[in-house]
Amino acid sequence: MLAPWRSPLSSAIHHNRSKPYSRYFQLATVNPSGYPANRTVVFRGFLDDEQNQLKVITDARSAKIQDIEYQPLAEACWYFTKTREQFRISGKLQLVTVAETDLDLQKARKITWHELSDSARSQFAWPDPAQPMADKSAFEVEQLDPHNPLDNFYLLLLTPQKVDHLQLKGDPQQRCLYTLQAEQTWTHQAVNP
Repeated sequence: MLAPWRSPLSSAIHHNRSKPYSRYFQLATVNPSGYPANRTVVFRGFLDDEQNQLKVITDARSAKIQDIEYQPLAEACWYFTKTREQFRISGKLQLVTVAETDLDLQKARKITWHELSDSARSQFAWPDPAQPMADKSAFEVEQLDPHNPLDNFYLLLLTPQKVDHLQLKGDPQQRCLYTLQAEQTWTHQAVNP
């Protein structure tokens, strides 16, 4: 079932589509030392209309994997410059790995890999992240099979539990809080900005 915040978010995505950076949002987690960790990720669409999960991709070698294993809760912050809207999306993270047993999720992982550009796929064959800089030749990767994801390619799903939508246009500004109450049942309330 489509969550009530999906329509405003889809509208913002649509109205800002001419701005390539509108596909990026910040994703905050907590690392095992208890410090916040924030990074910019690329929105890869929704898993489907039933679950309302946002898709992101990540590398098994990324530091965020430890963060997610330590604490699978996160918050995304997404700002759209053209429409002047902010969405803060809090929820649970789920990693879909090569070992995933759910066939639908494994299929979604493969489809997402296939939809990547050749250059985006090649980054998963680069030398390990956060290690001393390798020779430039180590980054020259032959074209990878678009039908078979590398084992270190993970699909990352954010399942929203709370969405805070702030519209900065208008006087006064408009703000609405959406909260997941039970399986696919959402409440929403207009609040002061």
